[in-house]
Amino acid sequence: MIMRPTGQAEGPYGAAFLPRRQMTVRAAEQPISDPVAKLGGQPVWLADPAWPVDPSSGRPLVFIGQFPIPGDELRLAYLFLDEDDLIMGGIDPEAGDAVLLVQPDGRIPPFAVIGPPGTRGRTLWRRGADDSELPVEWHVDLQPVPPGTDRSIDDQAAFERSMRGEGPAVGMPDGEVLHDYVGGTACYPNHYARVEAPWQFLFKISDTPDDEDPYFLNFGYGYGFGFVSPDHREGRFFWESS
Repeated sequence: MIMRPTGQAEGPYGAAFLPRRQMTVRAAEQPISDPVAKLGGQPVWLADPAWPVDPSSGRPLVFIGQFPIPGDELRLAYLFLDEDDLIMGGIDPEAGDAVLLVQPDGRIPPFAVIGPPGTRGRTLWRRGADDSELPVEWHVDLQPVPPGTDRSIDDQAAFERSMRGEGPAVGMPDGEVLHDYVGGTACYPNHYARVEAPWQFLFKISDTPDDEDPYFLNFGYGYGFGFVSPDHREGRFFWESS
């Protein structure tokens, strides 16, 4: 079943896109040039290239990956993060050190700084055997979520709603956990999103800070969250650890 916009979510705690899909990765045997979900490599731009730079240092941000936005029109959300001594930017969703760009017909977030034409930063990488940093590229496949796991995530989201005082009191669930997915409702480490309505949840991705991981992402052993505006033309991203 193809993910579709629900047209009902009013903010980051609702399901803007259904059904939820699990993200799994597989290595790319050659550079990916199609406008599909992927991590690493080079952006497959759907409009003019627009590589963000860090507002403080002017350093080009690292391209992390691109994520399709469900809907009738082809749109991609491109994630860029600052990386300073292996620490990723993105705690504050509007600081400019984490930028989620949307193309085509997207809006540049007001806090984002786009480098001059020709700006190009490095891409997602992993640690090599000699401690070198090797660029990587991975296909991201969107797979059905097992029903039990899907219910478990929704139960956790209901528990978080009760902790925020937005729903009836429910006990803490005890079920399967999934941290890399697109669509559905999201679960946040501290029960609250760092964005408010009208931003709508798009994806959640876990960090991978260890040498044996397929790529390096440092969220303080936490999780990153991507959001889009209701018209699907502007993005936000933050990460948080518990």
